[in-house]
Amino acid sequence: MTQLLIVDDEAHVVDRFSTTIDWKAIGVEQVFKAYSGIEALTFLRQFSIDIVITDIKMPGMSGLQLIAEIRRLWPKTKCILLSGYSDFNYAKEAILYQTEDYLLKPVKEEDLLATVERVLAKLELEWEEVISNQRLTYTFKENLPLLRTNLLLELLQGRRLETAALQDKMKMLELSDYEWQSFSLMVVRLDELFLQSDLQDLSWKEYAIGNMVEELFGGQYSIWYAKDAHDYLVFAMTAKRKEVEDNDTVWFERTAAALQTAVGTYLKGKISVMVCHNGRFPYDLATLYSRSIGAFRKRIGSEQELFMRLEDDRSEEGIRSLKSLYEPPALIHLLEAARWSDIEEKLRMIFDDMEDMEPGSQEHLLEIYFTIASAYSYIAHKNGRQLSELLGAEYGKMTEGLPFRSVNQLREWSLRTLHRIREDMDRETKDSRTNLIQEIHAFIEQNVQQDVSLQSIAGHVYLHPVYVSKVYKLETGENLSEYVQRVRMDQAEYLLKHSADKIFEIAASLGYQRPHSFNYAFKKKFGMTPQEYRDRFS
Repeated sequence: MTQLLIVDDEAHVVDRFSTTIDWKAIGVEQVFKAYSGIEALTFLRQFSIDIVITDIKMPGMSGLQLIAEIRRLWPKTKCILLSGYSDFNYAKEAILYQTEDYLLKPVKEEDLLATVERVLAKLELEWEEVISNQRLTYTFKENLPLLRTNLLLELLQGRRLETAALQDKMKMLELSDYEWQSFSLMVVRLDELFLQSDLQDLSWKEYAIGNMVEELFGGQYSIWYAKDAHDYLVFAMTAKRKEVEDNDTVWFERTAAALQTAVGTYLKGKISVMVCHNGRFPYDLATLYSRSIGAFRKRIGSEQELFMRLEDDRSEEGIRSLKSLYEPPALIHLLEAARWSDIEEKLRMIFDDMEDMEPGSQEHLLEIYFTIASAYSYIAHKNGRQLSELLGAEYGKMTEGLPFRSVNQLREWSLRTLHRIREDMDRETKDSRTNLIQEIHAFIEQNVQQDVSLQSIAGHVYLHPVYVSKVYKLETGENLSEYVQRVRMDQAEYLLKHSADKIFEIAASLGYQRPHSFNYAFKKKFGMTPQEYRDRFS
């Protein structure tokens, strides 16, 4: 949305340019008005202004001083100077401050419109340059390690991606030099002395361990690394050559043990290491990672500097948990973001997994119920509501223990409750916006003869001006300034018909600094001057 700011100490100039020029015709959505350089800076700090049109001679802060400040703080904002002084020195100084144009008063509206249109075209070209492939490529390269880490963490947590989509992502992240069909996993836990390090010291030591892994394994394996939520260092590796893959188990474990020794010798710290082999990529990644974390918890515990193969862990897996219930994105996060279609898809996956379990598994039914009910209660309370208000009579079932004995009953309840939460949130949003619009209209109608600027309206409703402006446009389909102008013209029409006030008095009562601006705006609306209108209809 293109936004324009007009600055001049002559209020009638500002009012005329802001209300009588068809800015929308060239793509300007919002026009702000300021009557001094200081007031203009207030707007610039609150709004993302694209173009500033400013007078050069103003009391206090001059136009050139304002432009200098804009250049310093908002270099992407374009500036156009207006002046009644055809002095070359001013023009020369304006060029020095990198203004886009220098127009002499009195300025014809078509000339000003053409100048702004040209500046907008230049601004568009500049932004196209900013998002050009060259710039994007440079930024992408800088963030490549972080993007790789994020993708690996998503896969470790069980995020499901279509094969083609995953291959495209890996290719984009330059991870497709070798075929990731099988992989080995190494999980490293930092023990003892590492845990006593401060954050900065720990970060460089983790970086050093990553470099050690690259030095020891890099000749034989392609390495993909991330730090997980447990502060473990997770290394997924795939063999660079087929012959390595067939005979690598002993070498891999010996090299992992060498890493443990090198860290103790050169970084003066202890690490515990878990390794596993021959996983199918990406299908086994989340499972082997989850089992590795479990083996750390059950087999290594608080012991330090241990080395273990996951294949040696013979502990009983016990009852299997529902993976889809905990795979990212979590249900509670989807509710916070109000991603309703994604929530329904998440529930579908959960109940599909449940049906694949043994029939009538009350343990899993209970697990699903508690997780969903907890998420629903959380989002209801976060919205300032009680779940009992949303569920009505059904709430009683929740207080009686497990109210559902079948997957279908729980599924129907989950979707029904989700729809009630959504309807409640949508209704509350709509009601709050309707009330806001009504409050804005009432303020404008009561204060149309005084200050009805966006700032004064936003201050009255205790909201940020940008939010007020966007919500008003979203709900009504028009800009706030258009409504203000319509109210003024309605008032003008009434006063011309039913009062004996002089036209200049009516103009002043409606907030116009000069009768000329009022005449211009009125004629544009009604096709005749105020006097002609009064003669015809009073």
